[in-house]
Amino acid sequence: MAVWKKVKVGDFLFEREGRYKPDAKEIQGLQRIDKIDFSGNFHVANKPSKTNMILIKSGDLVISGINVAKGALGVYHGDADVTATIHYSSYTFDESKVSVEFFKRFLKSPIFIQLLKEQVKGGIKTEIKPKHLLPLEIMLPDKDEQLFILSQFQRIENEDAELKHELTRQQALLKKLRQQILQEAIEGKLTADWRAQNPNVEPASELLKRIAAEKAQLVKDKKIKAQKPLPPITDEEKPFELPRGWEWCRLDQLIYESPRNGYSPKTVDYPTNTKTLKLGATTSGRFDSTQVKYINEEISRDSFLWIKPRDILIQRGNSIDFVGVSAIYQGEENCFIYPDLMMKLKPVSSLSEVFLHHALMSPSCREYFRSNATGAQKSMPKINQAVVSGALVPLCCEEEQLAIVTKVEKLLSLCDQLETQITQNQTHAEQLMQAVLKEAFSHNNEVELA
Repeated sequence: MAVWKKVKVGDFLFEREGRYKPDAKEIQGLQRIDKIDFSGNFHVANKPSKTNMILIKSGDLVISGINVAKGALGVYHGDADVTATIHYSSYTFDESKVSVEFFKRFLKSPIFIQLLKEQVKGGIKTEIKPKHLLPLEIMLPDKDEQLFILSQFQRIENEDAELKHELTRQQALLKKLRQQILQEAIEGKLTADWRAQNPNVEPASELLKRIAAEKAQLVKDKKIKAQKPLPPITDEEKPFELPRGWEWCRLDQLIYESPRNGYSPKTVDYPTNTKTLKLGATTSGRFDSTQVKYINEEISRDSFLWIKPRDILIQRGNSIDFVGVSAIYQGEENCFIYPDLMMKLKPVSSLSEVFLHHALMSPSCREYFRSNATGAQKSMPKINQAVVSGALVPLCCEEEQLAIVTKVEKLLSLCDQLETQITQNQTHAEQLMQAVLKEAFSHNNEVELA
């Protein structure tokens, strides 16, 4: 049994006093804390500030007033003094009364959040300043008990870190597995058995002839515009060897018209009749209808900007990791227009849009888009219509396309199940740590540690 006493935080924690103008000579030449992440790591930079600053010395406990309960706090151990904006606070502490490592864990516990709700007007939504923190009354055991509890925390935290590391490793492996599935799909490896069982299907060259004939007739009927001739495909361009009966082609051969950029008028912060997509609508590779903005402008129902079922939207501008990412739209007509940083592709009727999407999201095609993006060293890398139109796509007969889609969807569904399980495990790990924190500090007068 150990006795816990009610004390004020200000009995053992002391604010480092001093406020300095940004140009004060006392802080000239000192770096400033840019942020403290949720793992308690300090990020220091030479950033100017227009607000008043505080001084931080080695050994100080530094707390982010905005994100303290999420873990944005830590003891600064740098060799040189640093500064921080007044959104942070810095403290020394009485080591005879408190273990700062023990107290840090208390500040991340549900009990601390509950105390803020009870004792601070506005609760956790308030930016926590010394005037809020120091008067708080908490239950605190003696120093020996703190160190014992801390040792138990550290053991559990080590196990938790190992678990999270393993879950992160599993996520990375799962991502590689998804990529491998798509790559093997477009290389024909997933359907090698299918081809062995169906040796007499027509070659893809016949499908290409029918597609060309269909598009020529549509141009003649003035239903689509003629596309610019594309350069022939050289052997040096081909990233891998195709199965017998498959053909390499340019993307422009498989869509009705060359890709077109969207339109990005000024958006408004209230609902209107016209929704335009954010880049987040396609960043995951799956269409997300919740990622929209509104524009206060009428768009003709005949405009090419409205997306329709089977349309593939491809990002032409984003970070280098996401440029070229695509998603299929399968919703109703005339619900969304698309922005300037996307292009729209309409696959021909004899091509599975899902198969084409798998090809565009495969590692070899994603690498093509990344390597052909311009401005990668500037603000935003981009790909243009010529790059997208010229992308190489491996083509097989319609029957094998469907066989590939079926196989890929089955395998990706299994990946989704695995990802859900990993996510649940991560959630459970976090819930377990919160439960440990809550249990450790849920004491009134006496505690018996199990």
